[in-house]
Amino acid sequence: MTRKIMRRVSWPIVFVGLAAPFFTNCGALPKLPGGIPGVASCPDMNIDAIEKFDFAANFKLNAQVGAKLKAGIGAAVELKTLADKLDADLLTACGGLAKDLGDAGTYTNGQDACNAAIKVMGTVKAKMGANVSIKLDVDPPKCGASVDAMADCSAHCDASVSGPSAEVKCDGGDMQGGCSGQCSGSCSATAAAACTGECSGSCDANISGSCDGNCSGKCDGKATTGGASGGQCAGKCEGKCSGNVKGTCSGKCGGDCKLSAGASCSGTCTGSCSVKFTAPKCTGTLVPPKMSADCSAKCNAKVQAKVECVPPQISLRISGSADAAAAATFQAAIEKNLPVVLNVAIGMGKQVVAVAGSVKTVVEGAQATVQTAISDKVMGAQLIACVASPFKGAIDAAAGLQASVNVSVNVQASASASGSAKAGG
Repeated sequence: MTRKIMRRVSWPIVFVGLAAPFFTNCGALPKLPGGIPGVASCPDMNIDAIEKFDFAANFKLNAQVGAKLKAGIGAAVELKTLADKLDADLLTACGGLAKDLGDAGTYTNGQDACNAAIKVMGTVKAKMGANVSIKLDVDPPKCGASVDAMADCSAHCDASVSGPSAEVKCDGGDMQGGCSGQCSGSCSATAAAACTGECSGSCDANISGSCDGNCSGKCDGKATTGGASGGQCAGKCEGKCSGNVKGTCSGKCGGDCKLSAGASCSGTCTGSCSVKFTAPKCTGTLVPPKMSADCSAKCNAKVQAKVECVPPQISLRISGSADAAAAATFQAAIEKNLPVVLNVAIGMGKQVVAVAGSVKTVVEGAQATVQTAISDKVMGAQLIACVASPFKGAIDAAAGLQASVNVSVNVQASASASGSAKAGG
């Protein structure tokens, strides 16, 4: 944290401390005889209460300053919500990974859990021996932010956003959603379905492609051994695969299907649709309508907290392990828990870091506005008391989001013996 930011964060906190005898609770003033005319109360610092609160009227600000302050506080609260969500996701996923690999510790947050997972992965890989080879292939998650949610937030935050000017664009990614027509791209179904292209996931019939489990049939053109269960195939499997596949599937594909041509999709279509998408989302950067930087930051944080991901498909192949049980435990734990970590590391990381930076800038600007907008000392102290907590929470959340993304990338790297995972497209 820079010295400049520390000054801006600490100033309102110190001011509140000095005013503590009079303002022990935001919105709970001492009940002196006759009251204190003209002193405002604070709204509850949740997004619904903030949306309904008139900062301009309550704190005698001009309309423009009141709108800026409302959007800045809203952005701070939305960023904290986003940070809490990602931390909870990583706490569950990394905590599950660490526990499944034998760690007996307890974790207070996602970063602790992920660091524990990295440590225990190293321990299990050591059991497998120096000659073990681990290949992790990832078909990346497809995480989409709601176009409709962005449009709705924009219109509510900035009165100038309406009609054609309210258009939301998708930049640097694919459109995603329900498609009742022909889907060109990939299709992820909630249940196994026929796939006319490349299947990444499970297949209930013969395959031709990579297999992260036992292959019954041929491996690189040679008959596999190992009886009915087949054997591990480090190359191309033709036959039945007991694990996840990446290739053609002659039956039903459970996972993601890269369509070879426009076809119907019974699940989520990512790419293009011959008709209008239902509940459209964007896997790249949502470009909001032209509006204030404060509203843009707030709405971006809001929609990022509600991003939905088509989970990644992973293929993990282990060979040369000196401990078969350790290898089996490692593979099961990775396949069960790593997808949610990859949602953060690959699917959301870039957008989350960008949003955190924009909200942090907006919050710093709102802090400066608070310092200069109020001339009345009593009312000024009350406003400072109101905004101190959400503003500090946003600064902490921005740092926490960056740390969450960083540690999720480290977990991804640690899932392979070489220290890096191959991300497929």
